[in-house]
Amino acid sequence: MAKGNKTGGRRKGTLNKATQEITTLARAHVPAALQELGRLATEAQSETARVSAIGMILDRAYGKPSQAIQHSGSVGTYDLTKVTDEDLDRLEAILGPIALAGRDQGGEGEAGGE
Repeated sequence: MAKGNKTGGRRKGTLNKATQEITTLARAHVPAALQELGRLATEAQSETARVSAIGMILDRAYGKPSQAIQHSGSVGTYDLTKVTDEDLDRLEAILGPIALAGRDQGGEGEAGGE
C-alpha cells in the first residue's frame, strides 16, 4: 500500500457520477425556482408562505446562519489523567470560546469548573 498521496479513486471534492447528474438536472430549474420564490415573497396570501420564501432567498444569497449546538453526553471514554498539561491548554483554547458562547445565549456551560 502506498504511503502519503492517494493513489486511486476520485480526486478530493469531485462528485460521483450519480450526484453530478442530479446536480446538473436540478440546476437547470434554479432560475424558475428563484423567480417563483420571489413571487411568493411579495404576492403570497399567507404571511407564513411569504416569510418562508424570503428566508429561502436569503439562505441562498448569503448562506444559512450558523447554529450553536450544545453537547450533553459522552462521545467516548477518555482517561484525562494521561493528558499532558500542554494538551489540556490546547483543548481549553478550543473549547473556551464555545463555552463562553453558550453562556452568552443563556446556557450554563460546562467549562470553568462549575
